[in-house]
Amino acid sequence: MAETHERRTTDGNLWKELLSFSVYKPNQGRVARQTTFAALAVTLVVGVWRMGQLLPLWLASGTSLSPVVPVVDIGIVRFLVPGLLLAFGLWIIFRFVNMQRFADFLIAVETEMTKVSWPTGDEVVRSSAVIIFLIFALAAILAGYDLFWWFVLRAIQSIG
Repeated sequence: MAETHERRTTDGNLWKELLSFSVYKPNQGRVARQTTFAALAVTLVVGVWRMGQLLPLWLASGTSLSPVVPVVDIGIVRFLVPGLLLAFGLWIIFRFVNMQRFADFLIAVETEMTKVSWPTGDEVVRSSAVIIFLIFALAAILAGYDLFWWFVLRAIQSIG
């Protein structure tokens, strides 16, 4: 049964799911889906923004292939290409987060996250203080070892 469903998903339902406007189980796993969408969208926006900065440099360095084909207007392309990629990418991310298999995974993640016992603010502060103290203590111990061996090796070098 699972193999039949798996084959059905890969045969042609991918395009059907990408072009669909439906949201799979809209009231479940909302926080996990929104967080995942936001993280992927920020990554996409940074990439498109960077491409928008580099695109004029790429276009300015290239020349026209023939005298008949004009060099493209950099102002239009600089905003049109990244804008279209951003819109397409956001749609793909939205559909990806709402695909059945991935949405079920995110729903399960959110369900498990509700079972976690989170520490209180006071526990976080105390644990952080202990960790910071240990880092400085280990740094001091390593600095002591380093100085010891530096003096020992300098003494050996001066003897030899």
